[in-house]
Amino acid sequence: QVKLVESGGGLVQPGGSLRLSCAVSRNIFSIYTMGWYRQAPGNQRELVATITSGGSTNYADSVKGRFSISRDNAKITVYLQMNSLKPEDTAVYYCNAVRLTWPSGEYWGQGTQVTVSS
Repeated sequence: QVKLVESGGGLVQPGGSLRLSCAVSRNIFSIYTMGWYRQAPGNQRELVATITSGGSTNYADSVKGRFSISRDNAKITVYLQMNSLKPEDTAVYYCNAVRLTWPSGEYWGQGTQVTVSS
């Protein structure tokens, strides 16, 4: 079993920055793709960013150039640096770990609220 714990959410003004953290209970980075998703009220959960076991990153078009995903193997933590935040970035942000090769598996964190408002 793997536990994911997010932190770092909060209230920020438009144009501001936040860094989300996802602490992982054991190091799975070599076999799992780690990602951040978000869900705003009334909307479906959507992909924000992913980082593969090989270190390749992928971003939703809406956050490209503003958000950056990274990981620290020593701290077993995944980060989402969010800059130039907009009101439409307001959502609950979830950390995700997925393994597509056998035996496949997927884990989610409990989520952290990000609110962008003046």
